Amino acid sequence: MKAPEKPEVALRGSDAPTGEDRPETQGIRFPEPLIILAKKKSFIFIFVGCAAILSAGISLLLPKIYTAEAKILPPQQSQSMGAAAALSQLGPLASLAGAGLGLRTPSDLYIAMLRSRTVADALIDRFSLMRVYKQTVRDYARKKLESATQIKTGTKDGVISISVDDRDPQLAADLANGYVVELENLTKTLAVTEAGKRRMFFEREVKMASDDLANAEVALKQTQEKTGLILLDSQSRAMIESLTSLRARVAGQEVQLQAMRTFATAENPDLVRAEEELTALREQLTRLEGGQGKRRFADVPIESVPTAGLEYVRKLREVKYHEALFEILAKQYEAAKLDEARDSLVVQQLDKAIKPEKRSWPPRTALVLASTLLALIVSIVAVFLMEALEQAREDPHFAAQLQLFWAYLRGWRKP
Repeated sequence: MKAPEKPEVALRGSDAPTGEDRPETQGIRFPEPLIILAKKKSFIFIFVGCAAILSAGISLLLPKIYTAEAKILPPQQSQSMGAAAALSQLGPLASLAGAGLGLRTPSDLYIAMLRSRTVADALIDRFSLMRVYKQTVRDYARKKLESATQIKTGTKDGVISISVDDRDPQLAADLANGYVVELENLTKTLAVTEAGKRRMFFEREVKMASDDLANAEVALKQTQEKTGLILLDSQSRAMIESLTSLRARVAGQEVQLQAMRTFATAENPDLVRAEEELTALREQLTRLEGGQGKRRFADVPIESVPTAGLEYVRKLREVKYHEALFEILAKQYEAAKLDEARDSLVVQQLDKAIKPEKRSWPPRTALVLASTLLALIVSIVAVFLMEALEQAREDPHFAAQLQLFWAYLRGWRKP
């Protein structure tokens, strides 16, 4: 009796390859990838060519960006010596005022000033960047300018470079040079050196002394109109001059101590000596005003002046006192101004930004080459995937699984 045939043999036929002869079970040999690439060479060429043409077209449509660069030298700063000589009358105050005020990193200070909001607003107003950047909010214009600007310091030479990107090459150069101009303007208004800080301190003191002197002069004028007194006798004048000179010395010593306490500790010998001098001057002033001591013309008490001229004497004394104090502070202020002018940070521009002739973006050649290379890689991967899919479709088991997948996906069957 004849045995029945196996179903799988009848289904595959006598010419179907066995499991050992299937391509997927043999592994990939060396010529096979080349054969696959040669088989799909038309797809690879078309895909890569289309990607190259598309990337070239996109690179031509991208806006051109130009970069202009300006370079400035790092600030050079030395310790101030002119103020110490000019303020010799201050004694230890001159040396203490110049200690501890030097800049640690002047280049970082320049960069911080260049990135400040003050400089950004000045450039926005100067070049109408609100209209150029098409912004209605100033803060957005600042951010747009900040993103288009790069400020950095050279690691070896320390030169500060300012690079600005813009579609308009002339505007890029003007903005880079504008940063340098605004930096110069900012250094003129800010006290960034030790002499500048000293100048600002004495400037405030001179302003206060000037206001006090003006008020004292007005009060004296009103007293003259009220009492009718214009001149006093020689004894009263000598007394007033001595008293005024002593009070001016006391006030000047108090200003010195105020400045010294900013820099020195309580145990500093110069500070202790200055405090002792101030105490002695105050005691002498108290004796002079109270009439204690020997009967010299300078020791005549204020209360002994005739009653009719007492108010006038007091007003005149205030005027003389404020005049002497103003003269002392004005000399110190002028010395600080001279020292600041000598030691001020001068912005030295090494390279002026010029109108760039070549664009900095986009790099069209690099974009096209990178896109072409990426397209080649993608096309090769796609070719191998398509070949693997074609071989899988020839497998009956894969076809059955694929039909089952579509059935589940369309909802024809339920698991």
